[in-house]
Amino acid sequence: MKRLIAVLVVLIAFYMPVAAQHTFSLGDSAFLLDGKPFQMISGEMHYPRVPRECWRARMKMARAMGLNTIGTYVFWNLHEPEKGHYDFSGNNDIAAFVKIAQEEGLWVVLRPSPYVCAEWEFGGYPYWLEEEKGLIVRSKEPKYLEAYRNYIQAVGKQLAPLQVAHGGNILMVQIENEYGSYSNDKDYLEINRKMFVDAGFDGVLYTCDPAEAIDNGHLPGLLPAINGVSDTVKVKNLINKNHNGKGPYYIAEWYPAWFDWWGTAHHTVPYEKYLPQLDNVLSAGISINMYMFHGGTTRGFMNGANANDHSPYEPQISSYDYDAPLDEAGNATEKFRQFRSVIAKHLPAGQSLPEIPADRPVIDIPAIHFTESSPVFNLLSAPVRSVKPLTFEDLGQAYGWVLYSTTVEGGKTAVLQLKELRDYCVVLVNGKRAGVLDRRLKTDSIQLTLPAGKVKLDLLVENLGRINFGPYLLENKKGITAQVLFDHKEVKNWQLYKLPFDKLPVSKVKTKASGNAPVLKRGTFVLSATGDTYLDMSNWGKGAVWINGHNLGKYWEVGPQQTIYVPAEWLKKGTNNIAVFELLKPEQKELSGVSKPILDVVKK
Repeated sequence: MKRLIAVLVVLIAFYMPVAAQHTFSLGDSAFLLDGKPFQMISGEMHYPRVPRECWRARMKMARAMGLNTIGTYVFWNLHEPEKGHYDFSGNNDIAAFVKIAQEEGLWVVLRPSPYVCAEWEFGGYPYWLEEEKGLIVRSKEPKYLEAYRNYIQAVGKQLAPLQVAHGGNILMVQIENEYGSYSNDKDYLEINRKMFVDAGFDGVLYTCDPAEAIDNGHLPGLLPAINGVSDTVKVKNLINKNHNGKGPYYIAEWYPAWFDWWGTAHHTVPYEKYLPQLDNVLSAGISINMYMFHGGTTRGFMNGANANDHSPYEPQISSYDYDAPLDEAGNATEKFRQFRSVIAKHLPAGQSLPEIPADRPVIDIPAIHFTESSPVFNLLSAPVRSVKPLTFEDLGQAYGWVLYSTTVEGGKTAVLQLKELRDYCVVLVNGKRAGVLDRRLKTDSIQLTLPAGKVKLDLLVENLGRINFGPYLLENKKGITAQVLFDHKEVKNWQLYKLPFDKLPVSKVKTKASGNAPVLKRGTFVLSATGDTYLDMSNWGKGAVWINGHNLGKYWEVGPQQTIYVPAEWLKKGTNNIAVFELLKPEQKELSGVSKPILDVVKK
C-alpha cells in the first residue's frame, strides 16, 4: 500500500500543471516582462469595495476595456482588526483576489503600504494603534515598527508566493504611499524596504508620490512613480531625475475622476478631458494605473475623512462610484467605452479586445414596510462606568456609536458643550431628541432648557470616519475626546454603552418605538427574482442599512448620495431581511428599491 501511495504521489506531481514562472525587471526606458518591453495599462480596484462574488466579473470588464493589470491596496485594518488577530477570509481573501486575476489573464500591482489613504478609515490603519501609548504612525517609533512588522509578515505569508518570479502574477510591490506628502525621512523608508524584503517580497519595489513630493518620498535605488501627472515630458523628467537618468516611466495614480464627501456636490469629470491625455501617455510608452478604474462601495464603517488647517472635517460617503469608467455596480459607462477606444489603438499587432459584457440585471423593489421599531435604549448591553467620558479607543471599540448617559440637575436654561467632539452627536433629554452636534459644521454646543429636578442626559456619538490623509493622522481618537460642560461646569459620572453594530443588536423589549429617539427598524420583503437595486433613502434622515446581514453602508439626507447600492448577489428569491438604524426620522415606515442610483442631490 505504501509503495502504491508513493507511485500515485509521483504521478500526480508529474501531471499536475506547473505555474509558469516569469521575470519582471526595470529596463532603461521600459518595464521588461520575460526580457521584452511591457507597457502596463492598469486600473485600480479594491477587493473589499467589491463583493467577492463579483470579483471575476469585474476583472472581465477590466480586460474588455483593455487593461492588462489590476492595482490594489492591502488594508491593514481589515486584516488585523484587533491586535494579533488576523483575517484573510471571505471578502478579505486578498490571495484569492490575486489568483482570480491571474486566471483572468491580468497582472497585479500590489500596494500593502501599510498606509493607503484611499478615502479609507484611518488611511487603512487599525483603530487599536491609537490605544498604544506613545505610538506614532509613519515613524521610526518602536511600537509602530513592531506592529507594522508583524502585519507585513502576515501579508507576506499570503502574497509573497504569488509574485511573478514564483509563478504568480504580482509584478511589483509598493512601499509606503505618497510618503513625500507627509515627511522626508529616508531612514524610515529604508526600514520599510527592508521589512518588505524580510516578508518575502523579493521582486521589484517602488514608491509613488505627487510631483511636488517626489524628492521627499522617493527612496534611492527603487523605482519612483508619479501620481496625478499626465504631461509626458514632466513624467519622464521627474523619474529620470530621481532614477539615475533612467526609466521605466510609471504614472501610479492617474485620476480620470474624483471622490465625494457628505454635504457637497457629486464630482464628475467629462471623459473628453482625458482622452487626449490617455492617448499621449500610451503613445509615449508610459505605463499607467487609473485611480479608479472601478470604485465600488465603501461598505460598513470604512469610509475615511479629510481635514487640515484650511478646510473643515469632511467625511466621505459610502458610494465610491468615483465617476469611474466602471460604475459602482460594475457596468460600463460612456467613459469606459471611450477609454477602451483609445486603448484599442495601442494594442500590439494582432490583438483585439473582448466584447464588453452586458449590463447587470436591475430590479425595482416595491415599498418595504417595517414591522419592528426599537428605540436605541432597548439595544443596550451592560454599561462601562467612568467619571469622565471615554473615547471609542478607551472602550476597545473601533466604529459605530457610543451612548454616553448621565444625569444633571435641571430647572435651568444653559449651554451644553462637547469639547473635541468626534464626530456627530444626537443630544437626548429625558429620552427625547433635543438637537444634534456636527463636527463638519464646527457645532459642538447647544442651548438646552431643562425641566426641574434630575434630568437624564444621553449623548449618542457616531464615528463618521477617521482622517485618512495629512498631519491629523496622529489625532484620530473618536467619541467625546475631552470633556462635557453644562452651564460652564464639567459633567461627570457617565455610563457608557457600546454600540459597535459589528453585528445587529437584539432589542430587549419587543415594542414599537414612539417619540423621536434613534431607532433600529427591521422588516422583510419577498422577491421572485433577484437583480441589482438601489435603496432610495431620500425621505430618511441619517443612519446605516443591512440586508441579509450585510452592512451596505451609510446614508445621510445632506447628500449628495441619496441611494444605497444593493448587489444582486446579496439578495435571494423568497424572503429577505432588512434593518435600518435611523437617527433623525424614526417616524419613517417604508422605503423602496429603484433601478438607478441618486448620487447628485445635496440638501442644505
